[in-house]
Amino acid sequence: MAAQFPWLTAILVIPLIAALAVPILPDKDGKTLRWYAFGVGLFDLLLMAVVFWQHYDPSQSGFQMVEKYDWIPSLGLSWALSVDGVSMPLVLLAGAVTTLSLLAAWPVDRKPRLFYFLMLVLYAAQIGVFVAQDFLLFFIMWELELVPVYLLVCIWGGKKRRYAATKFLLYTAAASIFILVAALAMALHGPITTFDIAELGLKNYPLGMELLLYAGLLIAFGVKLAVFPLHTWLPDAHGEASSPVSMILAGVLLKMGGYGLIRFNLGLLSDAHIYFAPVLAILGVVNIIYGGLNSFAQTNMKRRLAYSSVSHMGFVLLGLASFTDLGVSGAMLQMISHGLIAAVLFFLAGVTYDRTKTMVLSEMGDMGKLMPKTFALFTAGSMASLALPGMSGFASELAVFVGLTQSTIYSMPFRAVTIFLAAVGLILTPIYLLSMLRQLFYGTGQAPTCELGGGGANRLADDSNPAVCFGNDCVLPGEAVFRDASAREVAIAFCFLLPILGIGLYPKLMTQTYDSTLVAVNAQVNQSYGQLAQRNPGIYGSSASAAATAPTVGDREVAVVP
Repeated sequence: MAAQFPWLTAILVIPLIAALAVPILPDKDGKTLRWYAFGVGLFDLLLMAVVFWQHYDPSQSGFQMVEKYDWIPSLGLSWALSVDGVSMPLVLLAGAVTTLSLLAAWPVDRKPRLFYFLMLVLYAAQIGVFVAQDFLLFFIMWELELVPVYLLVCIWGGKKRRYAATKFLLYTAAASIFILVAALAMALHGPITTFDIAELGLKNYPLGMELLLYAGLLIAFGVKLAVFPLHTWLPDAHGEASSPVSMILAGVLLKMGGYGLIRFNLGLLSDAHIYFAPVLAILGVVNIIYGGLNSFAQTNMKRRLAYSSVSHMGFVLLGLASFTDLGVSGAMLQMISHGLIAAVLFFLAGVTYDRTKTMVLSEMGDMGKLMPKTFALFTAGSMASLALPGMSGFASELAVFVGLTQSTIYSMPFRAVTIFLAAVGLILTPIYLLSMLRQLFYGTGQAPTCELGGGGANRLADDSNPAVCFGNDCVLPGEAVFRDASAREVAIAFCFLLPILGIGLYPKLMTQTYDSTLVAVNAQVNQSYGQLAQRNPGIYGSSASAAATAPTVGDREVAVVP
């Protein structure tokens, strides 16, 4: 009976039903609301962990825990939910990041009912995107997620919050049109009309149609993944969003783009992927270098972290373009790793802002001695982001590099140039992250002259009476309004850092949950490559210039899965 229970439906609707109770929940000061929302998020996270532990088999590559009910038969729309190795880890990631963001939202006191209502609706929409097995249902959940994010940025953001929220909505809503068109085209193709993703994978699409579908979906998912040049909404949204919303934006929403590429572009349109793989590799390199250079140029701390996310998503594209099991596995691991790392860094940026009331790095400094806990946690998160060995970022990026190196489909010059340029990103990352730490926590070498005390008298701080200067607020140490990270904030950071360290030391902890699914997806891609190479050995062109920038079809044996 437990195995037949609709667990995925329960996991999805619990936050949604709980959100409907928020407007009528008795509460005066907001304390009951925040405990209620956090309790719902934690309960749903624990439920999905227990359900997946008992009912999910990582050795199977196909869809599991399938729940399918007719919803609108006249439109071919069904309530179809399932999980596999691609979706299950991302469901857990969404649950963990959103639950911890609810705990991070403790200081929110402006319109708390609306805030927690939107956060719980966003929780449900994220899960819906990852578990939807019906393409049209996937689109509905994808669109449902846009509204809460728009309002959360627009109402609880910074000075330019309306501009940032509108830009986010325009980019993502316009890109969503390609998802709807692709869903309709794939469903209506052939004698059977269906939106079921498993059945769509059994259809044979003309190559020209596949290429158009792939290009459209690449645009749609590229916007969410922040692929150059579709990324410009991300720094604005991060720069203006509150810390809990930034945690979800970086930790979960970017991963929806990577999930869509694996599920649809690789899983359903493998023939077209053969032609677009070099494009993904080139875009990945551009993301890595462009994001790193722009990150180093930012003076706003959250915008610097936002461009860092753009850079790290380039490794996802490289892994998906590698044609190797290790490379594709590394792309998936990079999404999970970056989700944890980016979430903790944006959370700690919010902790710093709560004390300093500024995000401008030049207005900070000398905080290491005053806030040692925050200093230690921020340093640990930065080390994970710059791929320090023993952290999850190192394991994922190394897998992508090795996977691309082992690819026998690409020519040697193409691999050498791609790997060399991607390695430049590994050099840029510690530069902009360590520079940020220096500006935040170390001395500037200048003696602060501030207006101290409530009387407004100008006094010069000296060694015996050092001033604490954060932004435009300068006070004596005994009168400082800031404090180091609280027990709640330390606990949130540790909840992120522990899995980052665990995955870094033992990557199989995570890779074993999705390897069988990704191996099957990559086998299908390689099978398509083998078939296309036999029919058209010149699919990448025969000129010398093309050979230097595109995969080479050589005399090798291609493993064809029957």
